Amino acid sequence: MQLLPLAPGRLRQGSPRHLPSCSPALLLLVLGSCLGVFGVAAGTRRPNVVLLLTDDQDEVLGGMTPLKKTKALIGEMGMTFSSAYVPSALCCPSRASILTGKYPHNHHVVNNTLEGNCSSKSWQKIQEPNTFPAILRSMCGYQTFFAGKYLNEYGAPDAGGLEHVPLGWSYWYALEKNSKYYNYTLSINGKARKHGENYSVDYLTDVLANVSLDFLDYKSNFEPFFMMIATPAPHSPWTAAPQYQKAFQNVFAPRNKNFNIHGTNKHWLIRQAKTPMTNSSIQFLDNAFRKRWQTLLSVDDLVEKLVKRLEFTGELNNTYIFYTSDNGYHTGQFSLPIDKRQLYEFDIKVPLLVRGPGIKPNQTSKMLVANIDLGPTILDIAGYDLNKTQMDGMSFLPILRGASNLTWRSDVLVEYQGEGRNVTDPTCPSLSPGVSQCFPDCVCEDAYNNTYACVRTMSALWNLQYCEFDDQEVFVEVYNLTADPDQITNIAKSIDPELLGKMNYRLMMLQSCSGPTCRTPGVFDPRYRFDPRLMFSNRGSVRTRRFSKHLL
Repeated sequence: MQLLPLAPGRLRQGSPRHLPSCSPALLLLVLGSCLGVFGVAAGTRRPNVVLLLTDDQDEVLGGMTPLKKTKALIGEMGMTFSSAYVPSALCCPSRASILTGKYPHNHHVVNNTLEGNCSSKSWQKIQEPNTFPAILRSMCGYQTFFAGKYLNEYGAPDAGGLEHVPLGWSYWYALEKNSKYYNYTLSINGKARKHGENYSVDYLTDVLANVSLDFLDYKSNFEPFFMMIATPAPHSPWTAAPQYQKAFQNVFAPRNKNFNIHGTNKHWLIRQAKTPMTNSSIQFLDNAFRKRWQTLLSVDDLVEKLVKRLEFTGELNNTYIFYTSDNGYHTGQFSLPIDKRQLYEFDIKVPLLVRGPGIKPNQTSKMLVANIDLGPTILDIAGYDLNKTQMDGMSFLPILRGASNLTWRSDVLVEYQGEGRNVTDPTCPSLSPGVSQCFPDCVCEDAYNNTYACVRTMSALWNLQYCEFDDQEVFVEVYNLTADPDQITNIAKSIDPELLGKMNYRLMMLQSCSGPTCRTPGVFDPRYRFDPRLMFSNRGSVRTRRFSKHLL
């Protein structure tokens, strides 16, 4: 079955969401908001941008190891961020944060369901018109291309089905619902196309590579472009391409210090994991780890093809390429088999590699960045005035350009609303209703009260994580990652109470922040000012941070 070519007519006139190509003079009138340092008025070509997004790729457990070509073509040719985080370790909330530049409490996507606002009609009405791709298209005249997994509930009949094409996309090639490699359906500009299980024409990672190359061949040459390519890898079901199914036979999940140990002094959900894990559980997670790496080899091929095509068309030197993931992953840490959702580094830390104009090669940045910064950074590249957005993130373009004496943040917010079932899980009858994501040996990865928020802090003197749970215990976890990078020892009961109070207050402030207030100085920033009076209500009792209970 032949892939649908991206014919010029389809791109330039055929799509109702693609504006016609404009002359430079007309662009000056239409694009006044985007004539920054790269603008037409400056007599320069505005840069193109490519965002490559993988699904569930960790950074802590060696998730970038299989991607040798990607590291060479993007990381070694630009900058690698060693402290890149997501504000929620779950696909749909994290992807919503990428698109909107907002924390989950501001875009209100709390889980992977329609009830949790994942691709719901409310999301479509309120958030989609204000995503950074929509701004690039409407205000900056970029031709915008999407291929791959969008949001987990995209295509649901109750939310417009596959006919719905989000505002701002010139070309739309989106997967129905969650990641698959074969036997899936795509929305091609609002029309459904089913794929089977023939590797040569259906393997999704390769399909995304081919349609992306087609776009580069047939796009307009009069407008800059933005491409977002969202692969299924390395998400389950971990189906590798045939040529890679025997790779990494001697690779096993890392046996780091927090592998297969009891989560002492942690939230009850972590403590309930059975330690030591059974041999069958370890074999299962080792196999999953190996298959995840196998699927990433096709992503590596995609990156190589894309970079070579950009070079062939003469666009590479004028194109920023971002590579990242929507969340991390764990395989056996604290005896949890496989999943994400937790507050620890292995789930909230992701790869981030960037190359492009003005970025020196072989750079590594320790600056604290989050995926809410991707939208502001890309809009900054396009020359858009960020003061006109409602985004919580900030542009790290100055970091990419090597700015000196840069004032930067010292903390980010991480928040998650746990999911559970109202009935007892059949695989885990010994636990009460309210748990979910349970394995046959009665280890559950989520629960209603696995609802937490954290301040992840990095400064010259501190590398700290402070977290609170919304449960009957009001459980607190605190980690000094300088002394304890594997987060084994919870120091909540031994840390300085004054510092604990400041972190509690900072967490409350971030959980209610919006836009500029999300970028105020953190506890360890020299500009920080702490007013202890704000810790008390009118009745004199200590204020505690309130979690959002509503689902849109």
